[in-house]
Amino acid sequence: MDAMLAVNWFTQDHPFLGLRWSYLTVIGVGGNLIFSTRFLVQWWASEKKGESVIPVSFWYWSIGGSIVMCGYFIFQRDPVGILAYLPNTAIYMRNLHLIRQRKLAATAAAPTQTPKEEA
Repeated sequence: MDAMLAVNWFTQDHPFLGLRWSYLTVIGVGGNLIFSTRFLVQWWASEKKGESVIPVSFWYWSIGGSIVMCGYFIFQRDPVGILAYLPNTAIYMRNLHLIRQRKLAATAAAPTQTPKEEA
């Protein structure tokens, strides 16, 4: 019973700036801002380098935004939104794994010490 009261309070609408807002709406907007930040990060990195690049932080922002947005759509019980964001996190985590693998392979291929010749 207490859980139902908390959910009702959490999702209750509050007027602000002529729009109906709930705490759930604020979470959804926050998730969208987190997700959108990834594009600013990518743009900044590309401008800095002078060519189109995708920095590692792009994937972390993508994961954070996808998790928050998926949670928002789960609370909204919106299957379209859930299906849009649910698989993304796994894809972004896989990209991070591939990046780490490539960096590890590069460091393994270039040892810092040269082996001594045996006498």
